[in-house]
Formats: sequence, structure tokens, C-alpha cells
Amino acid sequence: MGQQEDIVTFLKNRDVWELDELEEFKILMLYYKSVIREVRTKLEVLNDELSMRNQRNPIEFVKSRLKKPSSIAQKLRRRGLPLTTESIKENIQDVAGIRVVCSFSDDIYKIADMLIKQDDIKLLQIKDYIKEPKPNGYSSLHIIISTPIYLAEKREEVPVEIQIRTIAMDFWASLEHQMKYKKTMTESKKVILKLKECADSIMEIDEKMLNIRRKIDRMDVAQDDSNY
Repeated sequence: MGQQEDIVTFLKNRDVWELDELEEFKILMLYYKSVIREVRTKLEVLNDELSMRNQRNPIEFVKSRLKKPSSIAQKLRRRGLPLTTESIKENIQDVAGIRVVCSFSDDIYKIADMLIKQDDIKLLQIKDYIKEPKPNGYSSLHIIISTPIYLAEKREEVPVEIQIRTIAMDFWASLEHQMKYKKTMTESKKVILKLKECADSIMEIDEKMLNIRRKIDRMDVAQDDSNY
């Protein structure tokens, strides 16, 4: 389905809709697209700065996505909310989404903290699934922030959901997402248990890798001190 058809699908169940509302919807999606671009730039700058300071990149990669209009419509319907641009702005904060994959678990909090402290960033919500993983073992730091986006004649505070996790956490989440749709009911409990065991192992590995890196960092500091 093309983007134009998808937008019409979003609006087709309305009793009445006009071309100007279609235009409003397109502009709203432009705001969400723009906030992704804006925040990705901020993350790139932070990564460059930390790389210069610490001689390593804390961010391995960044991915982003914009919810399809059909997915937005489904979410509003599930909540019994009207299919309007105002309803989207008031009730859905994850139309724009960014995933940040870091090298080590302490990088997660460092990146989040540096981003949140910026003057034009507002923290709207934080969910720490690293300190308190979900029952299935999922772990990641979720934050929802907003930042101002300027078009020719208007300024809007636009929210974006950011999920920050390690390479190992991202590997687990990607496979879990694939496998949960393939398991049969008879295998379900066994698969869930195995995935939870893998998640626990990944958390242990992340902690071990962090400890090794910290040990190497201390050795580097000691070496630098001995050169004076």
C-alpha cells in the first residue's frame, strides 16, 4: 500500500473528512519525520564527542522508524479514540521512534543523560527495563522526549520514543520478536522459558564485558600516569 493510500485508509472510517484535514495529517507526519532527523543528529554529535574524549564509539548504530498511518489508526481504534490529527498529538507518543544500540550497558545511561540535559529537550517519560526487566526477559531503557520542530510558519513540540540498549540486548530482542510469532501453543511455555534463560545469560555477559572494559580503562590510566 502506498503512502497516499495509507493516509486515505486512516481517514476512510470518518463520517466526514475534508481535503484540509488530509493536508493537516501530512504536515503532522512531516513533524514526526523531522523530529527523527533532529534527534538522530543530536545522537551523532554526542557519539562524535564521546569518541573524541574516550577513543571509542559508545553508539554502535542508530535505527529509526515512523509508524504507518494504518498502525496509528489501529492504535486509536483499540483505545476507542477518534481518528483525528488532534487525537494523535494528544494520545500517541511513539509515532516517531528511534533505537540506539550501544557497546556497553553504562553507555546507555550516559547517552540518555547527556541527551536529556540539553536545553531544548523535555523528558516526558522513562521506563527502565534494564533495572527491572519485563517478565519475558526483555531489557532496554525507554525514554520519551520532545523537542521543538520549526516549519515555515509554526513551531511544535514533537515527541519521539527512544529505546536504548546494548548489542546483546538488541540481538535478543530481534530474535524474540521473530520467534514469538512462530511458536505453536504446545511449544509456547518451553520457548518462553528458553528465551528468558537466554535473556538472563545476556545480562550476565553484558556485565562481564563492562567489567573487562573498566579494567582495561584503569590499566590505560595507570600507563598514562607512569609516563610522567
